[in-house]
Amino acid sequence: MQTGGLLLAALAAACLFTGLIRRYALISNMIDVPNQRSSHTLPTPRGGGMAIVVVFLVSLGALFALGLLTPKQGLALFGAGAWVAVVGFLDDHRHIPAGWRLLAHFIGAGWGLYWLGGFPPLPLFGQAVDLGWIGHIFGLFYLVWLLNLYNFMDGIDGIAGIEAITTCLGGVLLFLLFGNESVWLEPALLAAAVAGFLIWNFPPAKIFMGDAGSGFLGIILGLISIQAAWLNPNLFWSWLCLLGVFIVDATLTLLQRFRRGEKLHEAHRSHAYQFAARRFGSHRPVTLFVGAVNLFWLLPLAVSIGLGLLNGILGLALAYLPLLLTAIKFNAGGTEDRA
Repeated sequence: MQTGGLLLAALAAACLFTGLIRRYALISNMIDVPNQRSSHTLPTPRGGGMAIVVVFLVSLGALFALGLLTPKQGLALFGAGAWVAVVGFLDDHRHIPAGWRLLAHFIGAGWGLYWLGGFPPLPLFGQAVDLGWIGHIFGLFYLVWLLNLYNFMDGIDGIAGIEAITTCLGGVLLFLLFGNESVWLEPALLAAAVAGFLIWNFPPAKIFMGDAGSGFLGIILGLISIQAAWLNPNLFWSWLCLLGVFIVDATLTLLQRFRRGEKLHEAHRSHAYQFAARRFGSHRPVTLFVGAVNLFWLLPLAVSIGLGLLNGILGLALAYLPLLLTAIKFNAGGTEDRA
């Protein structure tokens, strides 16, 4: 009953706070005006993701007060999440050069990884392998990549929110299956906060998330996945499975743009989901399709991997293959004149 009330409070608070941010954005002219790189056609307020940030960070404080969050978990999630959100907020309002922004991302990722105890051993070749310092470096780049790819993939109405909610629901199920009585509340509260924001962001969006919100979601989801791997090494592969749509589209698009020698930090509309939205003439079917793929394809595979019914690497290959083929079909990373 106590946790149920906390979840409902998080959802309601995020919805209310997003509405207040939207009103402030309209008054202060914090408006995203469409240009040739945009996937929207109407001027829309931005910055609504700060509602997710504030509500989730306050929720972490509540979990700590209830004895459901350890100090190290709290320091990892709160410190890294707040830092990344502040950097994103500043970038939303006053552009930060890409190099400094990336450095700040590595600092936030390093903070979070340190308090979680570094990168855990992974199940490879039938046994858990401690990668040592190589694993910690991999974990650092993994977190920074998730942070940035989440920013890249937040390009049409509702997609970042749907991805976060479905991924978190999968994470809740995995934690509960393995008897983690309190850790499941972290993704559950994040899902509740995002759901409150999504009420305003579902297509057609009345407010956008902004870099503060998308970067925050990327780093928090990454940290929770590493935390899960410390509880059960198989769960790291499960979380990679749950995040598959964003990982495959963003990574393939990045590689294609790198191959053509384009500046990787510049805004563009060449992700598969953006081509798909233009082809269908609407954001809604693409966003709903992502949610359906997550729930009905990736979640069952993630559970199978977590339970040890599927080898992690083999399960990821099985999960990612149709995602890769779909991304290729929709020209991920291709030139935009093929929209």
